[in-house]
Amino acid sequence: MSADRIELRGLRAFGRHGVFDAERELGQEFVVDVTLHLDLRAAAEGDDLTRTVNYGVVAQEAVAVVAGEPAALIETVAGRIAAACLAHGLVERVEVAVHKPAAPIPLPFDDVVVRVERSAVRRAVVALGANLGDRRAALQGAVHALAATAGTSVRAVSPVFETAALVLPGSPGQPDYLNAVVLVDTALAPEALLARAHAIEAAYLRERSERWGPRTLDVDLVAVDGVTSDDPALTLPHPRAAERAFVLAPWAAVDPGAQLPGAGNVAQLLAALPDEERAGVRRRDDLALFPPGGEAT
Repeated sequence: MSADRIELRGLRAFGRHGVFDAERELGQEFVVDVTLHLDLRAAAEGDDLTRTVNYGVVAQEAVAVVAGEPAALIETVAGRIAAACLAHGLVERVEVAVHKPAAPIPLPFDDVVVRVERSAVRRAVVALGANLGDRRAALQGAVHALAATAGTSVRAVSPVFETAALVLPGSPGQPDYLNAVVLVDTALAPEALLARAHAIEAAYLRERSERWGPRTLDVDLVAVDGVTSDDPALTLPHPRAAERAFVLAPWAAVDPGAQLPGAGNVAQLLAALPDEERAGVRRRDDLALFPPGGEAT
């Protein structure tokens, strides 16, 4: 979890939240504090607003919650604001405090504050591939490395499929790939999960010397629930996933109802591929991977 944060303090808005009828009828002023935890290095290095979260937008969203549908409890208001903040894909964790200085308490007091803290836990689809060395061992190692990642748990591991390598025209042939898909639940921002994927690749001496070159290990972030991105450094969902049988076949096998955002049902996308594309992906149950702490899937 990143130590960077954006803090918004003392945001004031009028709302009609409370248990008593008079609070709903007359309303009162609420004060909101928001702390967003996210990795700000890319934004700082590139001086790029698209690599951070616009605190002006966050302020508008928080005010809209306070001014919006009345709730009996300010706990509910704080939770709604936290959910709006976590909808920004870069946010890893959020703290929200809602102050109710005019609370109907018949005693002298300074303030009433409810504080909530929420982490973004999203389902992510990670594609694995290897065609050099001990291919199955590399995929198995990647599964365990993902499970060992802070804030991340492996929910399911697909069967293994063997696929002929894609090569550029005129390039020499390559060994076949082993491919699999891992479903993870993670509190990491997509950028942090991608950095972890690259670190796992590096541990297996992955080289990026040529496009479509052979790989000891490929760890690709295919999709993250609720997150879309046009950033060339991390495009989500993966722009070529709908065309790749070696991604769609294991994904459909582990989650038959899966949807690729913007493209449709994964199993249907697989069925729509040319026959030769689908025929080139062969399920290898003899090379099944073990999920962390469990039996082979």
